[in-house]
Amino acid sequence: MIRSLYTAATGMVAQQTQIDTTSHNIANVNTIGYKKNRAEFADLMYQTMQYAGTPTSTTTMSPTGMEVGLGVRPTAITKIFTQGNFKETSNKLDMAIAGNGFFQIQLPDGTTAYTRNGAFKLDGDGNIVNSDGYRLLPEMNIPADATDVSIGVDGTVSVLQPGNQEMTQIGQIELASFINPAGLHAMGDNNFLETAASGAPVVGNGGVDGFGQVKQNFVEMSNVQLVEEMTDLITGQRAYEANSKAITTSDDMLQIVNQLKR
Repeated sequence: MIRSLYTAATGMVAQQTQIDTTSHNIANVNTIGYKKNRAEFADLMYQTMQYAGTPTSTTTMSPTGMEVGLGVRPTAITKIFTQGNFKETSNKLDMAIAGNGFFQIQLPDGTTAYTRNGAFKLDGDGNIVNSDGYRLLPEMNIPADATDVSIGVDGTVSVLQPGNQEMTQIGQIELASFINPAGLHAMGDNNFLETAASGAPVVGNGGVDGFGQVKQNFVEMSNVQLVEEMTDLITGQRAYEANSKAITTSDDMLQIVNQLKR
């Protein structure tokens, strides 16, 4: 009886994690470059009453064992790096990656962060930066007199200046990829940091060696599918209620036992 109380309690904690994860996905349904989270669970250890294969006579054995589970626990919250939908914009510096890869951003402490958010702008010095003012790597400066900016699918950045009839290349955007992107540390602000689990970054140009193409005048929206998240939210809520009902049922049975002496 007491075991059922503890087991159902672990179920309620697990489903709360599921609902928290789903709520976070829904909250970021319109966040540029956001990648959805998926909560994963595993059953807890079992109390073995009888092992499978226990002899029942000199010539026979039990075909099945008797093991009572003790509940569930969260094991991971995994980032799902599927492609989000593209949204066309009028900003020449907006970029999306069609395929594999991350943009590289320099944080204030000099650390390199990685992002799928390609909503870039210019700072007061003409450097390409993100919304927080962190510079895109490799650094490149757009001349103040540039009348047009062109970004190729391979990340080549070119500008058109007065007096010139042809574009002049001023830099090359390099993308980074990881053997295990789910192992990246999500630091917030759509940025990720390298970890031992993600592996070291591999840097290259867009459209070659497995890297995705850079698409100018587009941003990649969140890969959250609202219908799926609402379904997961309902499922998590019902599972939470079911575990709550199990606790109520166990409590009622304990109450019956306490009243047997009357």
